[in-house]
Amino acid sequence: MMDLLLSFAEKDERIRAATLEGSRANINISEDEFQDYDISYFVTDMESFLSGDDWLGYFGNIIMMQKPDDMELFPPQGKGYSYLMYFDDFKKVDLTLYPLDYLDEYVNGDKLVKVLIDKDGRIQKEIVPTDVDYHIKKPSTRQYDDCCNEFWFVTPYVVKGLCRREILFAIDHLNQVLRRELLRMISWKVGIETEFSLSLGKNYKFLDRYIPEDLWNRLLSTYRMDSYENVWKSLLTCLLLFREVSKEVAEKLGYTYPDYDRNISKYTIDMYMAYVGNELPES
Repeated sequence: MMDLLLSFAEKDERIRAATLEGSRANINISEDEFQDYDISYFVTDMESFLSGDDWLGYFGNIIMMQKPDDMELFPPQGKGYSYLMYFDDFKKVDLTLYPLDYLDEYVNGDKLVKVLIDKDGRIQKEIVPTDVDYHIKKPSTRQYDDCCNEFWFVTPYVVKGLCRREILFAIDHLNQVLRRELLRMISWKVGIETEFSLSLGKNYKFLDRYIPEDLWNRLLSTYRMDSYENVWKSLLTCLLLFREVSKEVAEKLGYTYPDYDRNISKYTIDMYMAYVGNELPES
């Protein structure tokens, strides 16, 4: 597939440069059969490519394609035009076209870029792909407090959904807000322990490599949300985990753990006892 992508770019005079992005450009990621080919072509004539899709057949038999920049439900946001393609051998190629005059801005932006072709010698400096832009960043005092504030402020929304028997409302707030901030806080714990020297990957996919097994298993247990009972358990476990990890992060960074926890936890437990009536589940 890489040979096809490169040979097409070499032969077509409209394509003046090509770059590789994503996990295949990252030396810290082990290669496997599931990696996408994230390729960008910088071209002199965008319209001639956009006038039809036949030229994409050069790369193989496409069994499904998405063109994010030509969708109404999900409006485009970038400067390029992308073709996200699955082929009949199940390889996936994310190919993006950019106008040639965007090349300098592009290669001076994201550092996880490998230059494959530069026909005109437009790129004057050596570019060494690095994932440094994706490393965990040390939070400021304000960022730490904002994370805590968001987590505890939205917790009553989950409680309200459970008490009203609106489980999808509760699940959505737990997943979209509480879990997001819990994972962020855990990533800061990992950052502290690794001197903020690495990335946990997209969607924290490498997190299990860097945290204790007990913490990992407890975190995984919060993903079971197929009943009101299990959402309550997941919520209460999330509260415990966030409290433990955020206090540890605060101690190691010299920050102050805010007092949101006390009042919101009391509210959560009071509502649980009032609406469920059972003893608190073990977490």
